[in-house]
Amino acid sequence: MAQISVNDLNFCYDGSFDNIFENVSFSIDTAWKLGFIGRNGKGKTTFLKLLLGKLPYRGTIDTSTVFEYFPYTISEDQMKLSASEFIDDIRPGCEIWRVIYELSLLGEDAELLYKSFMKLSLGQRTKILLAVLFSGENEFLLIDEPTNHLDSSARKKVKEYLASKNGFILVSHDRELLDFCIDHVLVLNRCSIEVQSGNFSSWWENKQRKDMFAQSENQKHRKEIKKLNQASKRITDWADKSERSKIGYDPIKEHDRCISTRAFIGAKTKKMQSRVTNIEKRIDRKIEEKEGLLRDIERTNDLKLTPLTYHKNLLVNIRDYSLRYSDSDKPVLNGITFTINRGDRVALHGENGCGKSTIIKRILYNLGIGHLNTFTESGICEISSGIIVSYVDQDTSMLSGNVMKFCEERKIDRTQFCTILRQLGLERQQFAKNIEDYSEGQKKKVLIAASLAVSAHLYIWDEPLNYIDIFSRIQIEKLLLEYKPTILFVEHDTKFQEQIASKVINL
Repeated sequence: MAQISVNDLNFCYDGSFDNIFENVSFSIDTAWKLGFIGRNGKGKTTFLKLLLGKLPYRGTIDTSTVFEYFPYTISEDQMKLSASEFIDDIRPGCEIWRVIYELSLLGEDAELLYKSFMKLSLGQRTKILLAVLFSGENEFLLIDEPTNHLDSSARKKVKEYLASKNGFILVSHDRELLDFCIDHVLVLNRCSIEVQSGNFSSWWENKQRKDMFAQSENQKHRKEIKKLNQASKRITDWADKSERSKIGYDPIKEHDRCISTRAFIGAKTKKMQSRVTNIEKRIDRKIEEKEGLLRDIERTNDLKLTPLTYHKNLLVNIRDYSLRYSDSDKPVLNGITFTINRGDRVALHGENGCGKSTIIKRILYNLGIGHLNTFTESGICEISSGIIVSYVDQDTSMLSGNVMKFCEERKIDRTQFCTILRQLGLERQQFAKNIEDYSEGQKKKVLIAASLAVSAHLYIWDEPLNYIDIFSRIQIEKLLLEYKPTILFVEHDTKFQEQIASKVINL
């Protein structure tokens, strides 16, 4: 057991105008199961890199701990190899039998290590890298979004495994995973950092209670400020009127006044003006208190959507459908049957490699969108004519250039697009950067904002919530439940699927 002490940490990226961390101090224990929570772009991944010593910073991070980081970086050359051929390169000294053992705990066979890494699904690649991570001993694990691209059964395996471990920082936006695995939280608020004992739900409950108290106190401050302003105005008026009465008087109306009265009036006016100054200081203090109360409250605006209504009830008809890629001996899809009717919110559910993304790509292929490898098929896969589709890809690697270029290529309204991004929590200064420099969560928000900016008959979202922060997930859930668009989606966040899906297709 050891401590990690952070004192007066300051960091910003070269060429950036905004500080990621500013005068940050806190301590954590390496025996904790620590959940790391915060908005996209707040600096969670950056902090892990600072622990690893990969970035220069001001301040101190004191620890004797050895760190190991997930996910590992896989080069283009390594992608062409099997994992067994490059494991020792990404983690020197890693023993293959330990990796095989960890893979079995994650529900996979050893043969996965001997297949071309490039041909594996994203979920299978993730499991291999997790097995490599878990194959060591005595390190403090820095685990960055381990369940992205994992199906529900694999998530359960990872969840159970992490729950049996001690000593890690887990960056995740999966509420169920955080509840199951962690005993402490490290939270990047809007203007502060806090450490709390408990899991996600206990922190969320405390946060809501704290926010409600802050808003209640804020209302009291507003009322008091209003009363103080009124008192200040009254006293200022009295002081001005008194000041004007010092010079000149009517001897008939003020027959008892003498020349010495002027000094008395001046002293009285000075006393009134002093009271005004004191009230103004109290007002300033109250305003400062009010702003301090609200500085860490996450303000989330309601998102809007304008879905189109298709003139027929049936949009997609898939019946007894099978598909096999030309370079494969086994079919990806075999005898699949389901329909998408107007207003349906259809979730495709199943293990990695069962064909969820293939179904989506096949539907898009019918519409002339995207690419599909050479294949043979049987059965019916029909999409009604004239349907407008809005698509969110699970892959963000193709994003590049600035916001203006992105909007021009997608033919979407830039003002509307930027407004949606602001509502999803992106700061204005992000719009001056190239999209490839965004965090993974911010890139995903770019794709979601682009989809929401399009009026469509059918929304197709392939793992839209990967890397998306908890606050934005709740925003998106509320949007879909309010506007009820016709949507086909793949999403392994159990709570999201339970909230949104009106129909689940188990593959």
